[in-house]
Amino acid sequence: AKKLGITDVPAEVVTFISHATQNRLRTVIEKVTVITQHRMESHKDDEWYEQATDVRSQLKFFEQLERLEKQRKDEQEREILLKAAKSRSRQEDPEQARLKQKAKEMQQQELAQMRQRDANLTALAAIGPRKKRKLDSPGLLTTGGEGLGMSGGSQSGLGTPTSRQYARQKITRVNLRDFIFYMEQERETSHSLLLYRALLK
Repeated sequence: AKKLGITDVPAEVVTFISHATQNRLRTVIEKVTVITQHRMESHKDDEWYEQATDVRSQLKFFEQLERLEKQRKDEQEREILLKAAKSRSRQEDPEQARLKQKAKEMQQQELAQMRQRDANLTALAAIGPRKKRKLDSPGLLTTGGEGLGMSGGSQSGLGTPTSRQYARQKITRVNLRDFIFYMEQERETSHSLLLYRALLK
């Protein structure tokens, strides 16, 4: 108002601008929420939905193949090392000596792993089964619908009944991509500087 030379702004104008801003924000939030819900919508239960490819299963299959191939190579290398360790030739070349040393290190590593596993099992057996925390102890929420009981009787009136279940509101999380899609669809913001700045992020 000062830039336009207006010194007195009536309260009705402020109220009108406030209501307009509120309606504009409500419209933006509603549209972006609809966009987000469409993005999160799953069509797997639709009778017209037909899955063409399952990339997750394909990746799991390839990972399993790689794991089997690695296991096969490890077994081959282990057999070579064990053969080198059992050889009794008097004249050994440097390669044979290196294989024997590597086989010795492998056996030591396997022995250390077995000892560590046995130690872990012994420790778990010594600890015993883990006890579940009881929920019906004094001071905690009781399962019989009596509410939050205090250990002292003077504050027993502060308990709240467990039968009162508050409805959990569903939270819709809007990300930047949803807001960019909204701005691209709106005529007022499709060529705005705000949209270009959002695209650069």
